[in-house]
Amino acid sequence: MKNIVFTISRQSYKNIIANRATLALAVLLGLSLCLATYVGWQNFKSQNSQRLHYKQLVRAQWLAKPDKHPHRMAHYGYLAFREKHELSFFDFGIESFAGVSIFLEAHKQNTVNFSEAGFSNGMLRFGEISVAMVLQLLVPLLIIFLGYDSISAERESGTLKILLCQKVTWKKLLWGKTFGILAVVLSMFIPLILLTISLWASLSDWAVSGDSAIRLLILIICYSAYFFIIVAITVLVSAFSKSSRTVLTTLLAAWIVLIIIVPRITQAVGNRIFPVPSKLEFLDQIASDVQKQGDSHDANDLHYAGIKDSLLKAYRVDDVKKLPFNYGGFIMAEGERITSGIYSAHQKKLNEKFQRQNSITAMVALLNPYLALKQVSMALTASDFETFVDFQNQAEAYRYGLAQKMNKLQIDKISNEKPDEHDKPLSISRSNWAEQPDFNYKFKFYGKVVRQEGVALTALALWLVMVILLLQYSPRWIKTV
Repeated sequence: MKNIVFTISRQSYKNIIANRATLALAVLLGLSLCLATYVGWQNFKSQNSQRLHYKQLVRAQWLAKPDKHPHRMAHYGYLAFREKHELSFFDFGIESFAGVSIFLEAHKQNTVNFSEAGFSNGMLRFGEISVAMVLQLLVPLLIIFLGYDSISAERESGTLKILLCQKVTWKKLLWGKTFGILAVVLSMFIPLILLTISLWASLSDWAVSGDSAIRLLILIICYSAYFFIIVAITVLVSAFSKSSRTVLTTLLAAWIVLIIIVPRITQAVGNRIFPVPSKLEFLDQIASDVQKQGDSHDANDLHYAGIKDSLLKAYRVDDVKKLPFNYGGFIMAEGERITSGIYSAHQKKLNEKFQRQNSITAMVALLNPYLALKQVSMALTASDFETFVDFQNQAEAYRYGLAQKMNKLQIDKISNEKPDEHDKPLSISRSNWAEQPDFNYKFKFYGKVVRQEGVALTALALWLVMVILLLQYSPRWIKTV
């Protein structure tokens, strides 16, 4: 069987390569992949270099601040930047629509701003050319044109009966045709992967991490499985159809429905079932809850006045000036704790709604291998929504730590006695600013990403098993004529 399958696959490969039309399509697709690789590489270099430049500038400006009151430094704030993963040049995901920086200041959580889409024209809505986009959308089209008549043409020309009379079983024929078409696809995919590895290594300054290497390996396996699934489906449809025209129409209709229509419908359904508030509504809800808890900057606020009375009683003094620590810093720290909890609770609820919307897409991926691969590809290249949320969470943890660090400095180093009109304002040494570390976003470990995309990976695996079983056992239902 192996020799016959190999002979059929080799002959199929030669016939496809010899066909000038299909060869022209393959060349065009190859050029598209090269262009997409170049665009992704340039995109990564320019955007990441800008972010690193401004990150260093922000750090230098923070360290250059003169002696100040620590609470002023808390309000001066910090600008955190989201660096691009070295594999993000392969799949842009939501990179262009997610913000790249966030201003971190005391008592407030700001949104992530300065997305690429915000500085681009409306053409970005039609999508950007990336390696992932070409492989996910255009390679299936190429596979359809390469294999739609792989068996139906044999039936139409009358050579199918001759093949089946020469010790060629349906099973051998299906596997041979599948491997032949897959060989053509992989002959383009493998050089691309080699180029991807070299670019990725150069972008990482040849310091390749084990985590990224495993991410890329899983990515290659998933794309290879995706191509095999599409090739197998194409061959099976061709085997069950009586005419090549029917096969082509059926496969093109399936491509339009599964790759163009279904993803947009699932997004619309998700938005409909799990609606999210507008930005103004979201901020208004937060402001309302913060107001209920009181204002730490208002000396007459009932909530914080109660804290003041408790402190005076605990330390047996009659004035906050007699407390052994800075009263204002203590109140600011308490206010930061309360407001941070409110902001985080609202942000968590909002992110949960977005995740519920995305869960619909994940479930539909069980019926659509394209959506399954898209989810996995974005996650492994750190260009998905979960990575964006993780950046928000790490930035908020840094913001809260910075604000409380400044409050602690105020508590420990600022006197309760206000300076006279002609005295120097209360401040601490600028050397304290260096104690606050720089913000560095850390990408999730690949194991966590794999667990996170368990549904999508399971969907791909199920599709792979299903087409293998069909190639093995569907011949009993296929009619020769």
